[in-house]
Amino acid sequence: MNFWDTEIADSFNGLELKTYLNKKRIIKYLYRLGELSGAEISKILHVSAPTTNTYINELIKEGFIENRGKGDSIGGRKPNLYGLKKNSVYIVGVDMGRKFFGIGIYNNDLEKVSSVSLDAISFKNRDKLIDFVFTETTKLFKSEGISEKKIMGIGINMPGLIDSEKGINYTYLYKDGEPLVDAFCKKFKRPVFIENDSKARTLAEMRYGAAKDYNNALVIQIDWGLGLGMILNGKLYSGKSGFAGEFSHIPIESNGVLCNCGKVGCLETIASGNALVRFAVEGLEENKQSKLYKQYKADVESITPKLIIDEAHKGDQFALSLIQKVGVGLGKGISYLIQILNPEVVILGGVLSHAGQYIEIPVKQSIYQYCLPKLHEDTKLKISTLGAESGLIGSAIVVLENILENN
Repeated sequence: MNFWDTEIADSFNGLELKTYLNKKRIIKYLYRLGELSGAEISKILHVSAPTTNTYINELIKEGFIENRGKGDSIGGRKPNLYGLKKNSVYIVGVDMGRKFFGIGIYNNDLEKVSSVSLDAISFKNRDKLIDFVFTETTKLFKSEGISEKKIMGIGINMPGLIDSEKGINYTYLYKDGEPLVDAFCKKFKRPVFIENDSKARTLAEMRYGAAKDYNNALVIQIDWGLGLGMILNGKLYSGKSGFAGEFSHIPIESNGVLCNCGKVGCLETIASGNALVRFAVEGLEENKQSKLYKQYKADVESITPKLIIDEAHKGDQFALSLIQKVGVGLGKGISYLIQILNPEVVILGGVLSHAGQYIEIPVKQSIYQYCLPKLHEDTKLKISTLGAESGLIGSAIVVLENILENN
């Protein structure tokens, strides 16, 4: 049985529809809770024990669940426990950036079973992008021998102003009258959910990363752009319209450079991967001794944040100075957040976090300079341990949050 096709329920009615929906609920509850006895499943569904046993036996035959043996007795015979069979359902995470693209497939233990990284995709043509994502995801299913019937849902993170409840990205691929998520659902015939890239990564940090043990945390994503996700009182904070966290566009320099948002002197113009590369290109003619100079002369487009960070780790003084400059600007921006939100921890993620102490130290020094002592003393600064996986994991968690927890 294909429980995740968004159109299949329309073909059922009466008892057949009730059976289909209840069996789907069993799968969802076992995914969420791990193991349940037949009696517990019966209570959740509000159906009789014999009917529950019929559902369970059918799901066992269909390869979705398995008997996990006996549980603890609460007065009487020990009950049989049931759980999802390994690799019985899958979730797809899509990490869609302005300069990179990745797909990951995760099983019901949220273990990655396959992934692929591809060249950047253009946000200019909506239909072509949707077709591309569908084609590449389908290729990955086939290469791993995974039946599409086992795909529970697809989570997509991407940059922009995103209303995740309505499934609309107001910055990219916007089309009046048709939410982006509806277009993806039509293509995949599966539940699809979209989320802002920084918020998805924050969910990953909250569940599996450096924010796991904190109720109030800020996750700063420093890739080509700059993003922020906020965990406040143990929950991801999205704001009224889902747009909370546009940290990158607070004004920092009154005489700064033009930002891609149209304003001048935004934080992103001095504290991001784009800023790091711009500083490098502007300064290399005066720093010809740097190993970056040869790359600069051969192909200026080859100067990337990763290349600069790699050279910094090799001891290139010019590269180190660039990262320090970005760190100082970033720390100044973070100091404002600390004084407003008083978080327990600030986590640095994204490609620039791979600079490690070279970015961490100037950020700390800048926070000490601009932030009230009592506030920064109460805030820890950490580097994300999830690395490049955070986007894919975050997108997978977006599916779980919507399919399993909100419904």
